Amino acid sequence: MSRSRPTGDADRDLPAEQSVLAARPDLGGGAATSSFALPPGAGPGLPGPPAPLALGARILAWGERTYIMGIVNVTRDSFSGDGLLQTGDPVAAAVAQARRMVADGADILDVGGASSRPGHAPLSAEEETARVAPVVRAVAAALPGVPISVDTTSPSVAAAALDAGAHLLNDVWGVADDLVMARVAAQYGAPIVLMHNRGEPRYRSLLPEVVADLWRALERAMGAGVPWDHLIVDPGIGFGKTPDHNLALLAGLSELRVLGRPVLLGTSRKSTLGKVLDLPSDQRVEATAATTVLGIAAGAADIVRVHDVRENARAARMADAVVRGWRPDGWSGGSR
Repeated sequence: MSRSRPTGDADRDLPAEQSVLAARPDLGGGAATSSFALPPGAGPGLPGPPAPLALGARILAWGERTYIMGIVNVTRDSFSGDGLLQTGDPVAAAVAQARRMVADGADILDVGGASSRPGHAPLSAEEETARVAPVVRAVAAALPGVPISVDTTSPSVAAAALDAGAHLLNDVWGVADDLVMARVAAQYGAPIVLMHNRGEPRYRSLLPEVVADLWRALERAMGAGVPWDHLIVDPGIGFGKTPDHNLALLAGLSELRVLGRPVLLGTSRKSTLGKVLDLPSDQRVEATAATTVLGIAAGAADIVRVHDVRENARAARMADAVVRGWRPDGWSGGSR
């Protein structure tokens, strides 16, 4: 095979260097060598710890402890079998479940009206709104001061839920190329969870692609007007990933810290846990708690989204005591 040598006309058009600090050999030391300085108006590019987030009446101080998000499914076809539409009065059932979850240690309640399991049946925005909005309104009235998130991919459902009293958007297609959901968050001044997802589990290198997809989603959301401090990321365990992908992602959770944003981890009762232990969804509590602890140890579980609040809250508090230095009120650990 013959090769043609590039000509001068084929030279590359490279960016010109700017913001160069000239060498000052007369000063000696480090000044003797040229270097770069930040250009005018540029940020440092080295984000520090995430700033606290006001969510309703509460302040989430990232890094102090792990926050527990309780799942309230207003569905018929939830993979975990906890859909409240199977009850006679789903609104009353949702309020009762929300009360139990808060008593068990939930900091946030996540209300969803459409299943997002693999192969789920599509649901119209009108029907999803009819499920979600009354529950959000009733839970907000019954538990004032408890932050509520809405788990939806529909901008119209998101807006209806925010109007009904929700405080946070939880978008399982947060890496989609469109800006519609981010614009809803910006319009309402609501924080948003951007979750990783793909239509099929095709990757050349899983972890770098997940991080890159999430970073592009963060940039899109900021471009739509969502403040940096209103953004939370979720690696999307079980979404567009095989069980082996999910396990590799759990093993590499610490890589998400490069994004500089709080991380929501949602592994609760997921199929990968069931496949590892050969257990049905209602027997995956211990496996979920194990992933909660692993996420905290990796520094990549600022929020854990769970069905079984009490067990995971206890596991999180124990992990927080070791990893984050958290201590309960009235702690007397220095005494016998």
